[in-house]
Amino acid sequence: MIKLDILAIGAHPDDVELGCSATIAKEISRGKKVGVLDLTRGELGTRGSAEIRDKEAASAAQILGLTIRENLGFKDGFFINDEIHQKAVIEIIRKYQPEVVLCNAIQDRHIDHGKGSRLVSDACFLSGLRKIETSSDQKTQEAWRPKQVYHYIQWENLKPDFVVDVTGFMDIKIKAVKAYSSQFYDPDSKEPVSPISSKNFLDSIGYRASDLGRIIGKESAEGFTVERFVAVDHLDKLI
Repeated sequence: MIKLDILAIGAHPDDVELGCSATIAKEISRGKKVGVLDLTRGELGTRGSAEIRDKEAASAAQILGLTIRENLGFKDGFFINDEIHQKAVIEIIRKYQPEVVLCNAIQDRHIDHGKGSRLVSDACFLSGLRKIETSSDQKTQEAWRPKQVYHYIQWENLKPDFVVDVTGFMDIKIKAVKAYSSQFYDPDSKEPVSPISSKNFLDSIGYRASDLGRIIGKESAEGFTVERFVAVDHLDKLI
């Protein structure tokens, strides 16, 4: 069994890369095992196709150095937070037993982001209830609840509850994002224009990280919101 330190979950392939991939790259550099779970294949996206996104997601996984990447194949735009979808997520959580789960923004422009956020949050709780039975590879799974669930920030500029210094890891984030070449800025593309295909959006990845970094006195940072208080052992552990 592969046990993950961190499992990052996104409603669509590229959500994780846009939201928290510099943090992931930093954690991997520290020896942590990190995996990504995509809920859908992004088949309703304005540009590209599900098949193209599959290949792009695999490329991004290699760039980041992920331990695993899986896709649940939920219906893009139409998945819901019900027992069937919750149990599918629970099976993955119990399979890899992550200590920390990173997931979609609690509210955002795309309806799947908020839905995905609530679905994953609920599944993380339910995964710890031993009377909910799930199986993997024909074996009954043990209950498992991640210690922390954090939500990365996406389109909407939500106020973070904490930020991670990702100085030195933005280059790999940008490279992972650009692996999704069908989705983002390409002056030669014949695909329809979308809200994320502009040069301004691509540039915003860097300047948003720089602005959060400026606030904490660092070069770059990524922000997260929490579901409960974040505790520290000592005051001098804060940046």
